[in-house]
Amino acid sequence: MIKIQENISLKPYNTFGVNVKAKYFTSVVLEKEILEILQSKRFGSMNKLILGGGSNILFTKNYDGLVIHYVEKGIRLVEENEKYVIIESSAGEIWNDVVSYCVENKYYGIENLSLIPGRVGAAPIQNIGAYGVEIKDVFESLEGINLESGEKKIYKKNECKFDYRDSIFKKELKGKFIITKVKLKLKKEKQFNLNYRSLNDYLGKANKEKLTIRRVRETVNKIRMSKLPDPQRFGNAGSFFKNPEVSEERFIELKKNFEEIVFFKLDGKKYKIPAGFLIEKCGYKGKRIGDVATYNRQALVIINMGRATGEQIKNFSQEIQKAVFDKFGIELTPEVNII
Repeated sequence: MIKIQENISLKPYNTFGVNVKAKYFTSVVLEKEILEILQSKRFGSMNKLILGGGSNILFTKNYDGLVIHYVEKGIRLVEENEKYVIIESSAGEIWNDVVSYCVENKYYGIENLSLIPGRVGAAPIQNIGAYGVEIKDVFESLEGINLESGEKKIYKKNECKFDYRDSIFKKELKGKFIITKVKLKLKKEKQFNLNYRSLNDYLGKANKEKLTIRRVRETVNKIRMSKLPDPQRFGNAGSFFKNPEVSEERFIELKKNFEEIVFFKLDGKKYKIPAGFLIEKCGYKGKRIGDVATYNRQALVIINMGRATGEQIKNFSQEIQKAVFDKFGIELTPEVNII
């Protein structure tokens, strides 16, 4: 029997630590429980929010509907040959535990994604990425349930419309689909991506023959912990904004006005500008207003110093957007889902 709770605080279920309430709340561990909810007269047509680790969401108000907290766990090997493996993980599995599993078994491909908070189900929605790697690079397929029709469906990589921190699940299927399982294709042969600047600073001169997947993971962990706050201490959702991309023409113009601008050259005559650099140049690194601030080690991270509301965090983020636009003419887009 599914247990539905009423007027439940979502503070333990979002890494910003915002204290809002869900009108209805349930934790589910089986697909059949989801189908049962969809078929019920009371909850079938009600607004629903799928919540995993709550690591990429900002609540600005109470949720007037049903929050489904999907927590099914499990990782299994489904295919293997001499060159690669395919693993399947339940959507409720903690993402970093999947990375640990792969590192322990020497399955190469997601070690750069170590310590990213949240659960597996959210990874393809956001197309999570770090240090030159995105989940789309190893993605095979996913399966889940359409919340409107109750039908099960499998999505292959080419159907997911992956983009920078984006996918079909943030657009056409936003709020309409719950992911239950994810398959990843990983290499068995040693192969690392060390091109990202901060990672290359640590490992660029390392002996590639002796370099291990465990050392790469430990290095990524070290870099992340040096730059990002612990959500247990300061509520946050990691990077709040996407790194904006500009045309070559726009970049040349910016370079004339801001010689020190940091950038990454992309394919197709585009340039990616670190949002943290733009925010810092606007004087917002470490800036605090009430109980909201940017982290003093990484301006891209907005933190809850204690009792900030979601609305206050949202207003602070909009102030940053305005400052960056006024100074650089660049619009910052939130990476965080604002509800």
